[in-house]
Amino acid sequence: MCGIIGIYQKNKKAESASRLAILGLFAAQHRGQESCGIAYFDGEKLQLIKQMGLVKEVFNEEVLTQIPSHVAIGHVRYPTQGSSNIGNAQPHLLNNLSGPMFALASNGDIVNYKELREDLEAKDVFFESQNDGELILKYIAYFHEKQGLSIVDSIKKLMKHFQGSYSSVMLVKDELYAFRDPYGNRPFILGELNDETYVFASESCCIDIIRAQFKKEVSPCEIIHVNATGMESIQLNPDEFRSRKHSAHCVFELIYFSRPDSVVYDNAVYAFREKLGKKLAEKEDIISDVVIPVPDSSNFIALGYAKELGLDFNFGLIRNHYVGRTFIAPEQTIRDENVVQKFNPLPGYLEGKIVTLIDDSIVRGTTLQKIVKMVRSHGAKEVHVRIGSPMVKYPCFYGIDTPTYEELIANQKTVEDIAGYLKADSLRYLTIDELKSVVQDQNNFCFACFNGEYPIGLKK
Repeated sequence: MCGIIGIYQKNKKAESASRLAILGLFAAQHRGQESCGIAYFDGEKLQLIKQMGLVKEVFNEEVLTQIPSHVAIGHVRYPTQGSSNIGNAQPHLLNNLSGPMFALASNGDIVNYKELREDLEAKDVFFESQNDGELILKYIAYFHEKQGLSIVDSIKKLMKHFQGSYSSVMLVKDELYAFRDPYGNRPFILGELNDETYVFASESCCIDIIRAQFKKEVSPCEIIHVNATGMESIQLNPDEFRSRKHSAHCVFELIYFSRPDSVVYDNAVYAFREKLGKKLAEKEDIISDVVIPVPDSSNFIALGYAKELGLDFNFGLIRNHYVGRTFIAPEQTIRDENVVQKFNPLPGYLEGKIVTLIDDSIVRGTTLQKIVKMVRSHGAKEVHVRIGSPMVKYPCFYGIDTPTYEELIANQKTVEDIAGYLKADSLRYLTIDELKSVVQDQNNFCFACFNGEYPIGLKK
């Protein structure tokens, strides 16, 4: 799970695409905090700036004054394919005899990465990283430069052979291409500013920050080409490239990853999460003194739950927003440290109260265990845990780095055992059927992390 941005200003006298791209990345920071970068056209060739760290740290005002361009792409990374180092950071840049002329940023994960890479390596294509974004870029460049296919035909070939998830933006010199996998697994939208500036982004919050208007979702199997003459859409038939009729939008984007002020897969995220909370409340038999979310992704789930039951809702845990998202920290020791640094209960507020603690999901269980302990240590009489999603029993191979079967607590313990592990007085999840009842167009969604029904394929 990463965040991408692509900006094209049809007016070549404009030179703010890089700045706009960085603003968009700042709004997408929740999608990845390991590294960030942009690639842009300086009038002669493509330039690349990428570093480990947050957007505001890497792209300070001194950097911003030195990167004028009318076209740029950018990326914030949460590591899935490849280890946590600068070589695996995106965008990826590709040199040819004329200099750097190709750059790409992608969000998702390629299931058959290993065999595709080995096939290109057999054709003397050299790789500098273990990242699937580089694989996508070099695959397209190889069939364009070595086999004589057009860029569009090279992308079509990619769609035929690549299994997995990819929402991608690519620069070929000063032209921008955007394309999405046949299943539309990761969110991808198109916006436009009134000066014929086209914006591609992972979420609508990324275009809101630059005051662009939402135009549409990039469709599965759509290729969009933008250059000085305007924008062209090539819509391929997804059924020719996938093994089932329907799309496979990631439902976990709506539950956890996307920002609540975004519109994802035509769903207002905050409203979807409120519906999860309402559904969670329907079978409730514990009436607590207060409903408390584990901030921030469960805020609206807890709000919907409390509204439905007419219970008091409060932010009993205060989050330090200068600590990144715990789930996407690359190592367990970092996740453990982040819990202590990230949350602090309101002094005196929990004393003697029966608390319903709402979270969006349980993956490993270690984070929530520490939070329950924290709530109890501040005087809570009882702690009842409610989860706004089903049990996460299966790894994700499409861009969310959920751990192995062995690390997923729902594969090792029953609900009762998990409640004991958490030291909670009770624990209840949404069922898969309850979740599906909230999802419009449920046939177009992927629930694999909950039910093990993988729509695209498994990693080898």
